[in-house]
Amino acid sequence: MKTRKSVIKYAVMGACVLSLASCVQRYRNHGYVPSADELASITLGVDTRDTVEETLGPPSASGVLDGSGYLYVRSRVLHYGPRRPKVVDRQVVLVGFDGNGIARNVEHYALEDGKAVPLSRRITDNGIESGGLLRQLTSNIGNFGPSGAPAGSTGGF
Repeated sequence: MKTRKSVIKYAVMGACVLSLASCVQRYRNHGYVPSADELASITLGVDTRDTVEETLGPPSASGVLDGSGYLYVRSRVLHYGPRRPKVVDRQVVLVGFDGNGIARNVEHYALEDGKAVPLSRRITDNGIESGGLLRQLTSNIGNFGPSGAPAGSTGGF
């Protein structure tokens, strides 16, 4: 009887410790941003894409459309128990290049410089009005001509 009570007591204490441990603040760091000394070693108008990558390391991303710049991004995210993670710090360094691939500018942005971008959920209508996958698959039975192409098609391009 006494051992059963002690087992229950230790089980309750263990559950309490685990529930308290889940409410601990944890910070996670993602990405990399070069230090001020590393950025100072970049010579604008002289360094190229290759020399910048050798000095600073590979970028997190490059220019979206034309590869016009290197982006280095670091985020620090706070995780606290079951709550939604919160970004508490974000640093972005942009090394811009001209059309010849020569470094022209270095810009630094922080979380305060950013703007929230509302995401909209748009649904594209595919024009299919039938009742499901099986109906779509079975509706093509018998629609093939002797050449293997659907009936009514010319069979060519």
